[in-house]
Amino acid sequence: SAAAPPGPPPANAAGAEIQAVPVPPPPAAACSPLLLDYDGSVLPFLGGLGGGYQRTLVLLTWVPALFIGFSKFSDSFLLDQPDFWCREADGQGNWSGSLAPGHANRSGNGSIFPPPGLPTPAGGNASECDCHEWHYRIRAGLVQNVVSKWDLVCDSAWKVHIAKFSLLVGLIFGHLITGCIADWVGRRPVLLFSVIFILIFGLTVALSVNVTMFSTLRFFEGFCLAGIVLSLYALRIELCPPGHRFMITMVASFIEMSGQFLMPGLAALCRDWQVLQAVIICPFLLMLLYWVIFPESLRWLMATQQFEASKELILQFTHKNRMNTESDIKGVVPELEKEITRRPKKVCIVKVVGTRNLWKNIVVLCVNSLTGYGIHHCFAKSMMGHEAKMAITHNFYADYYTMAGIALASCLAMCPVVGFLGRRGGLLLFMILTALASLLQLGLLNCNLASFSLFMNTLTGMSDSVKDKFSTAFSIVGMFSSHAVGSLSVFFCAEITPTVIRGGGLGLVLASAGFGRLTAPIMELHNQKGYFLHHVIFACCTLICIICILLLPESKNQNLPENIPDGEHYTRQPLLPHKKGEQPLLLTNSELKDYSGLHDSAAVSDGISENTTANGMKSM
Repeated sequence: SAAAPPGPPPANAAGAEIQAVPVPPPPAAACSPLLLDYDGSVLPFLGGLGGGYQRTLVLLTWVPALFIGFSKFSDSFLLDQPDFWCREADGQGNWSGSLAPGHANRSGNGSIFPPPGLPTPAGGNASECDCHEWHYRIRAGLVQNVVSKWDLVCDSAWKVHIAKFSLLVGLIFGHLITGCIADWVGRRPVLLFSVIFILIFGLTVALSVNVTMFSTLRFFEGFCLAGIVLSLYALRIELCPPGHRFMITMVASFIEMSGQFLMPGLAALCRDWQVLQAVIICPFLLMLLYWVIFPESLRWLMATQQFEASKELILQFTHKNRMNTESDIKGVVPELEKEITRRPKKVCIVKVVGTRNLWKNIVVLCVNSLTGYGIHHCFAKSMMGHEAKMAITHNFYADYYTMAGIALASCLAMCPVVGFLGRRGGLLLFMILTALASLLQLGLLNCNLASFSLFMNTLTGMSDSVKDKFSTAFSIVGMFSSHAVGSLSVFFCAEITPTVIRGGGLGLVLASAGFGRLTAPIMELHNQKGYFLHHVIFACCTLICIICILLLPESKNQNLPENIPDGEHYTRQPLLPHKKGEQPLLLTNSELKDYSGLHDSAAVSDGISENTTANGMKSM
């Protein structure tokens, strides 16, 4: 029999037709919190840093720091501006020499003096740059460098600054791009491909036929170096438990600084800039072995829910450490097997724009990094002086090791200060020191107040000498503290940025540091014009940073945030501990989570202003 035709839809008591409402699909079940609590469950199961395999991996992140130190400070030798003069033969075959004009205004750190027995002209003119053969005295331990190779003096001196730009600009772009790639494809591929390409571009730099080729290849060398620096920094942070992160990072910094201290000896042994460049790059060949021995970051795999790869890596850890899976008290492996079919969930750094607190923390640390490294150059130029008479020394090696020694002292001081005051307290202290040194130098010395000058002349009769001594003292303090500000800002950002976007966050703060370093060759290119205004701007930034640092959370002995909600729940804490019986004004992380849904409720949002946070603090 034929099927009966469909009847009319049923009607309710009022006679209206009932509409069929589609049922929404059930939401995907949330991932097990046990698997997302890496520091609390997964890392203790693997033995923390007590496992031999984890210690080996940490050691493998330290070794390349020496090669990185060589590469970062190579410009001081490859592009050092030497003393130069023109030599011409007379009709009898004798040589006469004259010192080139403008040599006293160059950007080198050493003294400027003519070769023995050569006359120094009383006044120079443009015709003295019209020379067929230049002779050089290189102070950096080399017989020949890039400047002497292609006669980058007089009208071609600006090309030296462009060559310095190239490495720094490559580092900036490299940090920004490789950071995003590291969050998407992983830390290990970025590290390995950066090693391969730095070998290609770095060795090709030594074969450059002109300064244009040199500068272009140095850009790509810097790009690849940035990928190595960023991926190793992230891997190092993600390997460590909360109590060892700062110590492990500082050891890597000391190894990198040892490369800075060893560079003069390496240059003296190589003698030629092309040999030096090849010797700096060739040690990266050892890192090709990392393709076999270095695994992906387990923390990143867990945070992005790549549980199948995570299970394989956990079994590799247990096998290397000769552990028994029965020690898994919390049941990490069984829980991992339940979630193994879950699709990976990767996040890009642009997602931070939609957050409430996280983007502010990252911006504050980027500004701190920019200010720290930018004002460091101001202090360095003030100490070494714009003119030969203001330099505290007249020797390249003395100047070089003075700068390196101040950086070493800064890192040594960071260890007890950060251990006692925490990340935020230590950063605040060093920023206050930087601001004080900068303001005192600008207001007391550079402004040359009439009343102060008259008082010093009356009191001592040698105001210029006293002012120079004070300027040198303030410069040393400023360099000491600003170096700590820059280094600590990068480390702080690595801790408070969630694992899923840690590469992008590190890329932003390292790129900001690169912009700060870029001010040095920019000022040199303009022959120090606008130096005072440049210092004033950064001094104002230090005052702004002091206020903004108070808005940051404290990450000392805290678990690393794994996803963006974890990063949002990092709260600001008072600098000083609460007194007994005192009611805290800021909520803890657990208390804040209880109120996390208030802003999603329309009923509550009607009664609370939009710019009020869950803990009663006004948002920025």
